[in-house]
Amino acid sequence: MSNPRVLCLGEVLLDCLADQLGLKYEEVQSWTPYPGGAPANVACALAKLGTPAGFIGAIGQDQSGDALTKLLQEVGVDITGVQRHPTAPTRQVYVVRDQKGDRNFAGFGEYDTTEFADAFLKADLLPESLFQEADFLVLGTLELAYPETENAIRRALELAERYDLKIVLDVNWRPVFWTDPNAALPKIRELFNQIDFIKLSKEEAEWLFETSDAGAITYRLSSVEGVLVTDGENGCSYCLGENEGKLASFSVPVVDTTGAGDSFLAGFIHQICQHGIMSLSNHETVKQIITYASAAGALTTMKPGAIASQAKAGDVEAFLASQRLP
Repeated sequence: MSNPRVLCLGEVLLDCLADQLGLKYEEVQSWTPYPGGAPANVACALAKLGTPAGFIGAIGQDQSGDALTKLLQEVGVDITGVQRHPTAPTRQVYVVRDQKGDRNFAGFGEYDTTEFADAFLKADLLPESLFQEADFLVLGTLELAYPETENAIRRALELAERYDLKIVLDVNWRPVFWTDPNAALPKIRELFNQIDFIKLSKEEAEWLFETSDAGAITYRLSSVEGVLVTDGENGCSYCLGENEGKLASFSVPVVDTTGAGDSFLAGFIHQICQHGIMSLSNHETVKQIITYASAAGALTTMKPGAIASQAKAGDVEAFLASQRLP
């Protein structure tokens, strides 16, 4: 296996999707578990597209942890950075869906959010060798909710700076993960001066910056090289260097939106790995990169499950070839 060019640090878990659409959490009669967790989703999507990726995170020494480890390996994700906690369980999150397939994270069943293995990632066990060879570090923000894993994130940022990795922040705001959601804002903002790219949903952009305009956010974060703002069926906006624009979404039959943003981000990073970071100065190349990322995200919505539904490079290329592009 090639040394991973992209390291994705955070949570891998089971998304337990409600089998019945449009019901409240307590009304759902049955659930189907699917592997997920935003950083793991990005790592898997990258591997499927052909960019070597590694996952760094903590999971339980349990059946769920075994299954997720096996899946990561089968997809082709490097698991050198996976830690196994001897007693804490692998995280499960229950996801209700409306009639359109849009999801809402409803809770963790019998456990408190702080009791899962991913809350206990150890900073001193992060493999420095992974950072020596990589080009990108992708971080979410959910793990900032847990002090031990927050320390591991700080260590990863130090290593990324030492070995000159580009740092991509995927905000992925989920209040249910936080014991005190009010503590999230200052912790997330602390990261802004250390990152090179930020990807947000429209709601996250408005929460953090009181605007969803990618150019305005880039101006606010003067040190970043790029801002991506996704808005589901309404498409996305971007500001990459001097290139700013909006792109309409692809019209596809939506089954489940879980992981669509993660596939979008993976498509974006994959394309940068293909074209090189300097390509972001070219207007037409930037548009091609964002179009590819949008296609990768759209294809993920057509099947249930964040990882199971991800496309390979050939699928994305065939899809783009079938579309009338602007």
